[in-house]
Amino acid sequence: MKNVKEIEYTIEKENWEKLLDEAFKKNVKNAKIDGFRKGHVTKELYIKKFGIESLYRDAMDAGLDDAFKSVMEANKDLVPVCEPSVDVKEIDEKHIKYVFTIITKPEVKLGKYTKLGVKKEEAKVSKEELAEEIENLRNRFAEIVVKKSGKVEEKNTAVIDFEGYVDGKKLEGGTGENYPLEIGSHTFIPGFEEALVGMGIEETKEINLKFPENYTEELKNKDVTFKVTVHEIKERVLPELNKEFFEDLGYKDVKDEKEFEAKVKESIKDRKNAQNEDKYINDCLEAAVKDMKVEVNHEIIHDEIHRMMHQMEDQMRMQGLSLEQYLEFTHSTIQDLEAQMHGEAENRVKTRFLLEAVAEKEKIEISDKDADKEAQRLAENYGMTKEDLITQFGGIEMVKYDLKMRKAIEIVKGE
Repeated sequence: MKNVKEIEYTIEKENWEKLLDEAFKKNVKNAKIDGFRKGHVTKELYIKKFGIESLYRDAMDAGLDDAFKSVMEANKDLVPVCEPSVDVKEIDEKHIKYVFTIITKPEVKLGKYTKLGVKKEEAKVSKEELAEEIENLRNRFAEIVVKKSGKVEEKNTAVIDFEGYVDGKKLEGGTGENYPLEIGSHTFIPGFEEALVGMGIEETKEINLKFPENYTEELKNKDVTFKVTVHEIKERVLPELNKEFFEDLGYKDVKDEKEFEAKVKESIKDRKNAQNEDKYINDCLEAAVKDMKVEVNHEIIHDEIHRMMHQMEDQMRMQGLSLEQYLEFTHSTIQDLEAQMHGEAENRVKTRFLLEAVAEKEKIEISDKDADKEAQRLAENYGMTKEDLITQFGGIEMVKYDLKMRKAIEIVKGE
C-alpha cells in the first residue's frame, strides 16, 4: 500500500560495540562461570562461554529508541497513524540493521459529504409515554410505609424468614432471616414471589417449587421446598400530584396538574430531540463515509481496537471489575472481544479520516484564542480548572483537534 514506508537504519562500528558492552554489563551480573564470582567475568571469557549472540537481544533493545528517533528526524514528513513495527534485517558483531515499517494516513477521496438527504426524526410524545414518565417520577419520590394489616400484594416488599430443603436436607445458601423481598423483582426462582402474594403478617407457608433448567448443574430441575414466614409487609405510597410534589421535582413555577404534564412532556421531548440529533449526526457521517474511498490498513484498525480495549478496561475498573473477571463471566476470550470490536473500530477510523479530510478541504483552522476559549468552556462544564482540562485532553493541540472535528461534523450534518 502507498501509505506503508519501510526505512532501514544501521548502527555499526563503535556505536554498536558500545551497545554490546552495555548488554555485557547487564548480563554478566547473573552469569555463572566456575571459578568466578558473579559480575567478575571478563567480556572475552563471557563471549567464549556464551557466545556473542547472547548479547544481541539486549543490545538491539538498547539501540532501538535512538534508532527510531533518528529515522523520524530524517523523515519529518512522515506522520505515523499507528504504532510502527520494527524487524532486524541483519545483525552480527560489527553492526545491526533495523527495518522500521511506518504507516501514514491513507489517501482519502471524499465523495458527497453535504446535503446527504438524511432526514432527522421529529420528536413526538405519546400519551402512554407521558403517563409512564409521570409514574416513574412518582415512584422516585414514593414513601415506603409498613402495612399494619392486610396481605402481601404485587410490588409490596415482604420481610421474610425462609429455609430451603432439597431431598429432605437443608439447602446450602438457601436460608435467610428478615430478608426484604420486593414482589415482582424476580430475585428468587420462578414461583417463589408469586406464592407470597396473599400471605398475611406472621403467616407461615410451605412453597413447593422446581429449580429451572438454566440453574446450577447440581440443582437444575430439582424439587425444592421453602418454609417461609412473613414478618412485615411494606408498600410504596406514591405522592399526590400537587404543588409540594412539583416543587420537589424543581418545578416551582408549576401550579396544577395540567401545567405539570406540559412540563414533563417538554422534558421528554427535549430528551428525544437530543437522541434524534445524535442519530441524525451518525446517519449523516455513515452516509458520507459510504460515499468516500479509502483503503484502511489492518494495522490501523488493530491499533483502534487496542484503544477501545483500554477504554473498556478503564470503565470496568471504575465498576470494580477486571478484564479477566469479565472474560470469565462472559465465557469469552480477548480474541472474541477483538472480533466483536472490529466493525466499530473500522467505522471509527473511517469516520476520523472523513472528518479530517473535510476539515482540510473546507480549510477549517482553529486559532489559539478559539482553543483557549473552548478549553475554558469545557473546564467550567466539568467543574475543573482550564489547566487540568488541557492536561487531560493531552495538550492544547488536542483541544484544537477536537474543536476542528466538531466544526467538520457541523458541515457534514448541514441543515
